[in-house]
Amino acid sequence: MAETGAPSLPQSPPPHTPVARAERFVWLTARVLEQRLFAHHFRGGAADPVEIALDAYRNEDGGYGHALEPDLRGPVSQPLHTAHALRVLDAVGRCAGQRVERMCRYLTSVSTADGALPAIHPSQRGYPTAPFVPVLDDPPSDLLATGPVVGLLHRNEVWHAWLFRATDFCWQAVESLEKSHPYEIEAAVAFLDSAPDRPRAQAAADRLGRLVREHRLAALDPENLDLYPVSPGYAPGEHHFPYDYARTPRSLARAWFTDDEMARSLDHLAAQQQEDGGWPVRWRHWAPAPALEARPVVTIEALRTLGAYGRGIG
Repeated sequence: MAETGAPSLPQSPPPHTPVARAERFVWLTARVLEQRLFAHHFRGGAADPVEIALDAYRNEDGGYGHALEPDLRGPVSQPLHTAHALRVLDAVGRCAGQRVERMCRYLTSVSTADGALPAIHPSQRGYPTAPFVPVLDDPPSDLLATGPVVGLLHRNEVWHAWLFRATDFCWQAVESLEKSHPYEIEAAVAFLDSAPDRPRAQAAADRLGRLVREHRLAALDPENLDLYPVSPGYAPGEHHFPYDYARTPRSLARAWFTDDEMARSLDHLAAQQQEDGGWPVRWRHWAPAPALEARPVVTIEALRTLGAYGRGIG
């Protein structure tokens, strides 16, 4: 056969496996970034194309915009977009160097008076935004925005002046939680899983685990979801499961659940793959486009979670 000069691709997974079904869904629906991420995670693709695709969302200020997080439209940099970019870089082992240094400078520029991140920076005003996302002139510090970013930077041994006060904010916010909701707990776990003070992180995680069980914030029996309340402001049926808190067996949150509880939740996750090969978006969304853009992200995360627990996904 004549040489074509085209690079050879890794062999596709066997047909009808969860990965093969998800692959077809991704090629039909995903943005270039998620296509490249899927190829990296499940087909042996390189990291460079992921970084190149991510660059389309990067701004001069070092932050990220352009609807990287679909509920925020428009070009301006936002903490949520930049946190998403950090997750991508972490996923491909590229969370380091000058790119991350510039991101930390951006995070410094948009931080609140106590050195933490707001959920939405006021620069979003004037651009399309999900109606349930308030854009405030003087937004408060937010653990949901700050905790995952601080955790990612610590996990990748990134050291920047911004981290000192942001880390202090996360400790204060996590250790003062008395009543919470699933996304806030998940943000706390993202911080605690990589916080440098491991004994302190373990103690804080133990307390949060008791809070989660006491307030039934994790649906432990997927066959009887009526037993578990949905948090105020969440979408109908927007339950959170053990795998949402403990994304990998190494997470501190894994100790919150028995082996049977975790197995049931993973079985439930695997069963959520839909006919088109993708996983559904369970949270509130405000227009068809953001929901469609989010589904490939959710699909990749579901496959990675199942794989982290050794579930055969093909």
